[in-house]
Order: sequence, then C-alpha cells, then structure tokens
Amino acid sequence: MLTTNFSRYPKGTEWQKRFDIFGHGLFNSDFEEWTIQRKAARGFFTHTKFHQLTAKVVPEIIEKGLIPVFEQACNNDLAVDLQDLLKRYTFDYAMIIATGCNLKSLSVGMPEIPLLKALDYVGEVIFFRHIVPETLWKLQRLLRIGKERKYRDSWSVIDEFYQNVLVKQDEPRKDEESFNLLNLYLNRNDIIQPRDNDEEVMRDNVISTIFAGEDTTGAALSWFFWLLSKNTEAFRKIREEIKLNEAPKDANKGDEDRPRLFNFDELSNLVYLHAALCESLRLFPSIPYETRTPVQQDKLPSGHRVNEKTIVIISTYAMGRMETVWGEDCYEFKPERWITGEGRIKHEPSHKFFTFNTRPRLCPGKEVAFIVMKAITSAIIYNYDIQVLENHPVIPTLSVSLRMKHGLMVKINRKSY
Repeated sequence: MLTTNFSRYPKGTEWQKRFDIFGHGLFNSDFEEWTIQRKAARGFFTHTKFHQLTAKVVPEIIEKGLIPVFEQACNNDLAVDLQDLLKRYTFDYAMIIATGCNLKSLSVGMPEIPLLKALDYVGEVIFFRHIVPETLWKLQRLLRIGKERKYRDSWSVIDEFYQNVLVKQDEPRKDEESFNLLNLYLNRNDIIQPRDNDEEVMRDNVISTIFAGEDTTGAALSWFFWLLSKNTEAFRKIREEIKLNEAPKDANKGDEDRPRLFNFDELSNLVYLHAALCESLRLFPSIPYETRTPVQQDKLPSGHRVNEKTIVIISTYAMGRMETVWGEDCYEFKPERWITGEGRIKHEPSHKFFTFNTRPRLCPGKEVAFIVMKAITSAIIYNYDIQVLENHPVIPTLSVSLRMKHGLMVKINRKSY
C-alpha cells in the first residue's frame, strides 16, 4: 500500500477533512504538492545550520529547564508528572526550530501555556472524528456544540499564537540564530521556494512541526521511562553503557557536582540506548494508526479487494505486537532484538517498523527525533533514579497520539557514583 502501490493510496479527502487544522501543509498533502513540500522539508532537516541549532538548544533546554525542575523535586521530595516535563521539553525544542521562539514552558513553576492545551485537545478531537459517524461530528461543528465547539476554540488559540509570532518576525533575519522554519519562509532561499499559496502553507507547516515535535516525541519518551521502570535490567545496561562512553570530565571547570550532560558524539555511541528506544517505539508507537483511501480498486497482499473510497486503517500498534512479524517474544521489552552480533543497530525495514511511517512518506524528522530523545534520556538515566508511584494508573488517552491519560507520576532521586 505505502511502497509498491504508493500512488494508489494518498491521504485523500477523508484524511484531510479530519485533520483540517493542518490545512495545506506537508502533513496533509498528496501527489505533486507533497513532492514539492517533501523536498523542502528534507532540505530543512538535513541543513548544516539545523544540526548546529539542535546541538546548541537541546543541551540548553535540558540544563536550564529540566535540571532545575528535577533538582527542586529532589530537594523537596516532590512527585512530578514526568510525561508533562518530557512534553514541555519537546515542545520548547519544536517551538525553537519552527518559529525561533522559546516559551520556556519547561522551567521551575511550570507556566501555563494555552497553546499546549489547545494542541492536546486538537489531537483528541481528531481521534473522536475517526470513531463516531461523520454526520455527528459535522452536526456538532455546524451547531458549535460538544467537542467541535472546543475544537474551534482551540483553533482560535493556535491562530492567535501564530499571528503573534508572525508579527515578531516582520523583519526576517539571516544570522545563524534565526535558522527556523518560519524565518525560512519569510526570508526566501534555496530550501523553500516562493509559492502561490505561501501564506497558507507557511502557517500549516509551522503548526504541523510544533504539533509533531511536541506530541509524538513527548509521548514516546513517557512510555520509554515507564517500560524501564518495569525492566530494571535494561535500565542498568543503559546506565553502564553511558558510563562506559562518557568523555573524561575537565577538572578545571569545577563541574564535578553538576549533573552530567552528553554531547552528540557521545550519544552516537550509545547503541543499547538507541535499541531500547526502538523497542519502546515498537510497543508504543507515538501514532498508533494510519488511514488511507485508495483512488482506484486494488488487491491487497492478503487477497482482500478494496474499492475506491474504502477507508483502510493500518494499526501501527497492532503491527508492533504481531507474532508473525516480530516472533513469539513480540510482547516482551527486549532491546537486544535491535542489536547485531557485531554490536551495531540492526536495520529493520520501515514497512515492518512502521513507527516513522514508510518510504516514500518516511518521517523527515526521524534522525533528529532520536537525537532529541537520546540527549534527555542519557541525562536523566545517568544522573537520577526514577520511581513510578505505586498504583499510579497508566493507560492511553483517546487521542490521535498515544499519550498517557493520567500522566506518569514519579519520584526523583539523585544518583551518586
């Protein structure tokens, strides 16, 4: 469907009307429009300045945002919602690369960010639109009642935020610090070329980048730490690997007592950590399902025929737990399945490990997602012990992304070496 017969299965109108808040951006586009936007996205995520920006801001968010919150929790013996902290971490990063603004949502005091709540509710309503009759949610939209009323309110919050950011970017800059998606649209360059519908595409891709960055990566990190709380041996192996690969401390800097952060060169050597993240994503994919609508009749490999306009649901969650795909131990958290005999990460084809979609719609931000996840997980695991509160309910929320309904309440203690 998504490789050999890719052209027969666009996202289509059924997808677009349910995900209408993302408009004409890459997330919703098909055919020639998708090809043009895909090229621009790849140019953005592979640009040298993008990697330089990521290498600068990710450690800053951890050091100035996460660590102070963790230290406060340690000093005062506080329970914290780890899912909320991780979500704010990925939100702040996504905001910087999309708009150049840092709202510093991850900070002591945990300021309320209306945009975060609005994006959460958008995800819930999109899921709602998939499970109820279309006539019902369209009637709610027409009458402005129920979930659709709050959806419109959330849309207003998102648009107001975007307009405020746009005003601040009225004079596009060209310095290195301003390398972000919005500025690239405003500034014009060889990555993003002028288009007839630039204003709409610019808005839709900026919002899509924020939503995808904070929602999917934050959810993935939450399930990862929950799985580690159930698999102490995997936690121990990750911590040992980090210690083995850390660079010597500079005694002249006087940072012996400060929490240790890891640069990207060190992170690239953390094979077992990478494998554990892949295994977590296999069991708890950030986007648990995909839908497609064929533009013409087709026959699936299973022998089933699908007609034009048939909605086909691909359950990423179920695929990660199929014995025929992953073997008899498919329900086990087993990072070793991702490591070759030579100690490298084992490549699994994207149509098998579907978490980041598959070619040619493979997520352009896949590699940076792993960098962002490895940076914060290594800092937390090396410096702290995380204990999930006893009897804390951990169940998925009903949303387009696989988040925890009640968060992940934990106690944090400093780790002494």
